[in-house]
Amino acid sequence: MLDLIGNTPLLELSRITDGLDGRIFAKVEYFNPGYSKKDRIARQIVEEAEASGALQPGDTIVELTSGNTGTGLAIVCAAKGYHFVAVMSRGNSPERARMMTALGAEVVLVDQCPDSLPGQVSGADLARVEETAQRIVRERGAFRADQFQLPGNSQAHYQHTAPEIMRQSGGVDAFCDFIGSGGSFAGCARYFKEVDPAIQCYIVEPAGAAAFAGEELTRPNHRIQGGGYSMAELPLLDRDLVDGCLQVSDDDAVQMARRLAREEGLFAGFSSGANLAAALQLLKAKHRGERIAILLCDSGLKYLSTDLW
Repeated sequence: MLDLIGNTPLLELSRITDGLDGRIFAKVEYFNPGYSKKDRIARQIVEEAEASGALQPGDTIVELTSGNTGTGLAIVCAAKGYHFVAVMSRGNSPERARMMTALGAEVVLVDQCPDSLPGQVSGADLARVEETAQRIVRERGAFRADQFQLPGNSQAHYQHTAPEIMRQSGGVDAFCDFIGSGGSFAGCARYFKEVDPAIQCYIVEPAGAAAFAGEELTRPNHRIQGGGYSMAELPLLDRDLVDGCLQVSDDDAVQMARRLAREEGLFAGFSSGANLAAALQLLKAKHRGERIAILLCDSGLKYLSTDLW
């Protein structure tokens, strides 16, 4: 089962870029068995913990999740025989909680803050989830698969995702990525910079919630699930890797996700739409005529109950 993770396809978005000068390559991460890029980090974090002795047979694994890391961990734990507890905000789409439960995970749903809306998970909501995850780890003596802290998160993308992109594309000039934990950006950017320091790497955040870029927080309850948690510092993300910061509105992320489905036949989620919107910003300006790589982070099937579809 674990050998099915990775080696996902890379597609050129030739219909969406028709009439534009340049190319966009999309790494279709929903071809992973849990339908997202997070399967990669789940396997990496667990196997690194096993190798170090931090994780022993029969242990319980706990992690907070917007749904994708939890699904990846549920799959890895099912394959390896660990009990997994996923801690998730009720603001995330219910499809993901149901999928984790189906895969044998124990799912703990945490109520949102009073001023939050379903489908709009803020940094304050995430703080509530973090508090609950820490409590469960203490109570059960569990291993915390901390995607915001453990290097396996970025290492999975450094060792696998970025090399796959370079091999499949033949080379790129720029990379942009919507940040949650910052792991996929950090790992891919580090690899790209080692191969060719001229490759430009950009972080993508929601408009009005671009804390990492130093912008004023005006829209903490944005709709782009899986990131944009208003965190000014992310432990895994080295600012020296960042060549620029891009912001994408909710509406642009939604419209680009819908264009991916209708024009390219690629059924992806909110953050994939955000990545495409950012790549088009680059292609129409600073990187006209060049090759830009993005990740399609997860499947649109995880958002059927949301207003995206």
